[in-house]
Amino acid sequence: DDFKTDVLMVIFLSNHCPDSHAAEPRLMAFIKEMQGKSFSVVAINPNNPAGLTIDELGFSKYSDSYDEMKLYAKEQNFPFPYLNDGDTQATAKAYGALATPHVFIFDRARTLRYQGQFDDSRFPDPASVKTTDGPNAVRALLAGSPVPVAVTKPHGCSVKWMEKSAAVREFNAQWENTPVTLESIDVASIARLARNETEKYRIVNVWATWCAPCVQEFPGLVSVGWRLSMRPAELITISLDDPKHPELARKFLQKNHAGVPSRLTASLKAEGRTTNNYIYTDPSSDALIKALDPEWQGPLPHTVVIAPGGKIVYRKTGTLDPHELYSHLLEQLTPFWSQ
Repeated sequence: DDFKTDVLMVIFLSNHCPDSHAAEPRLMAFIKEMQGKSFSVVAINPNNPAGLTIDELGFSKYSDSYDEMKLYAKEQNFPFPYLNDGDTQATAKAYGALATPHVFIFDRARTLRYQGQFDDSRFPDPASVKTTDGPNAVRALLAGSPVPVAVTKPHGCSVKWMEKSAAVREFNAQWENTPVTLESIDVASIARLARNETEKYRIVNVWATWCAPCVQEFPGLVSVGWRLSMRPAELITISLDDPKHPELARKFLQKNHAGVPSRLTASLKAEGRTTNNYIYTDPSSDALIKALDPEWQGPLPHTVVIAPGGKIVYRKTGTLDPHELYSHLLEQLTPFWSQ
């Protein structure tokens, strides 16, 4: 009843979904095209944050909480109301929402005339769009014509129902119990890692159990690594603890759940590696600096992000902000599906 226009589009969107991210600029361009016409849009986020595993958050700075919705809508300059249904999900269930994005278009009498995809592309490039069934339905209704196609299949991230929280708890338990392995590494092997002849972004953190800032920042680094475990990215840790007593570093890594995500095991095997956690064996810190990052002045902790091909695209000496690190990586990886 709050919308008096001839045509109303209800579209289910979310903060975290790359398919939703790709569609949003095209949605806003269409709204601009429709300015002056009797057309309204309202967006609804159907997701309950408890239904999201950490690795599903690798495409956005935000989860799907109400507070984060406000931040996301402000950043994206949404020109429409963005409503939270995640607490009860009653609206999403009443509509039969399946994914984000999922579009429902109503005529003046609020009879449903179209439901399904906004358009057919999951990628951000407008040139990748072949059919625009959602916009076509709006144009037809405004022209008083029949909708060309009334039903299509939505594509995107499935709605994160609160009933999925048990599966999320199971995932978290598996994460926390992922076995940790720790292997010795010399300067030549570090130089090979730094050359990064892979398609992955490497987050390399040099740390030690005796280094208070290292201990402070480490849980955030692990969280970033797991958050990006569905993306071409990996966290590699290099301990400067005494290699004669690796059990100290191994115990710390296990406590902080720094095991290698299962999705990375195939790529490690292809490289002839079995772990991403190492303890440095050579005596020379200068040799380590030269091999990893010649601009590093020596203090711990030190973190670099190495792009495919070996270019360092981020470095930080001292305690880092994991949110800043993640935001930088998101810029490199983009918030969209790979194209």
